[in-house]
Amino acid sequence: MSHTLRKILMFGLVAIGFIAVGQLQSWPLSLTILNLCLISAIMSLGVNIQWGYAGLLNVGVMGFAALGGLAGVLVSTQPVPAAWAAGGSGLGLAFLVALVTIGAICWCYFKLGPVVRTLPIIIIGLVGFFAYRYFFDPAVSAIEAVDPATSGNLGGLGMPIILSWLVGGLFAAAAAWAVGKVSLGLRSDYLAIATLGISEIIIAMLKNEDWLTRGVKNMSGLPRPVPYEVDIQKSEYFIKLAEDWGVSIIDLSSILVKLAYAGLFAAVLLILLWLCERALKSPWGRMMRAIRDNETAAEAMGKNVTGRHLQVFILGSAVIGIAGAMLTTLDGQFTPASYQPLRFTFLIWVMVIVGGSGNNWGAILGGFVIWFFWVEAEPVGLWLMDVITSGMADTSPLREHLLKSAAHMRPITMGVVLLLVLRFTPRGLLPETKR
Repeated sequence: MSHTLRKILMFGLVAIGFIAVGQLQSWPLSLTILNLCLISAIMSLGVNIQWGYAGLLNVGVMGFAALGGLAGVLVSTQPVPAAWAAGGSGLGLAFLVALVTIGAICWCYFKLGPVVRTLPIIIIGLVGFFAYRYFFDPAVSAIEAVDPATSGNLGGLGMPIILSWLVGGLFAAAAAWAVGKVSLGLRSDYLAIATLGISEIIIAMLKNEDWLTRGVKNMSGLPRPVPYEVDIQKSEYFIKLAEDWGVSIIDLSSILVKLAYAGLFAAVLLILLWLCERALKSPWGRMMRAIRDNETAAEAMGKNVTGRHLQVFILGSAVIGIAGAMLTTLDGQFTPASYQPLRFTFLIWVMVIVGGSGNNWGAILGGFVIWFFWVEAEPVGLWLMDVITSGMADTSPLREHLLKSAAHMRPITMGVVLLLVLRFTPRGLLPETKR
């Protein structure tokens, strides 16, 4: 079977799955899964840029996605004037002290000798830390005391949330640069530990810094880039359209909103796919694959392996940050506690492995397939257990146990899918094509 025919067949089966969910369950549910699959495909594409192009093991996917979600809050929410008046100046002074301290430490490190610079760096660091806390702590306490039930934070810029997609990519890229400058010279297992650690640090910070994102109190009611269902339900045109089609206005409004989201997400996915395909087929892409396959040989040919690794690490993380901002946009809220690095990072990696590492189309296919099974595994498992135990009495302990076990079908399904793919198509459903 040719690669093109295989691609058409695979995506055709995915489309049939969405149609089946729409017919057997509901079309709003099918479109909800579609939107989440589109975002998952973008995250998978970002990991594929890092692993499939360059062999970089990033286990901090959720940290970069959380930075994208943070961008959604800082860009779209309205500023809180009372909070700015209470502690804005104190925060500004604290960050100014931090910048001066970092600048002084860098100057000592580069300008003074190895023996002389140690003591000044320690003194500057200690003085800068206590000066920073002197301004920072009172400012944070004052900000978090401003109407903590509804705000307790500084708010954002009040701009369209769609701009946060770009800002989220920039946030993630900046964090990737900082992580990469420190850890990309290490072995792949050390890079995995470093990215997991920075991911946990980012998420812990977002949970605890209430002045920034309200922490575990969450941010809800973020503005949308698409119309609200209640506005559609008030339209005479859509009321008449729902009557003509024989559907409820509630279902119709939900379908239209989800289709609008799907259009935006699909446009971003197609743009990123086009850029990734162009990059992969360019001399830069051939160089990255050469570095991935044999770093020693590439370095012997004069290639800056560490520099290229940093470059591709930043690009992949930026794509993940864009997807994180899109996820916050879809949810309409920012919940730092929902970013579970080990759980959802595993899912993104399964998407890349199942779809086909090194193949952009395969990464997208894996995003669709794995998230579709992740959402549908529990209801299908519940239906299957109900059929199996239909002959048992309703009070049967075995029936009750099996029905409760349906909640565990998700990890079981992921394991089965991964094992089947690794057994029969070890390079993924759409393997990398050798050029």
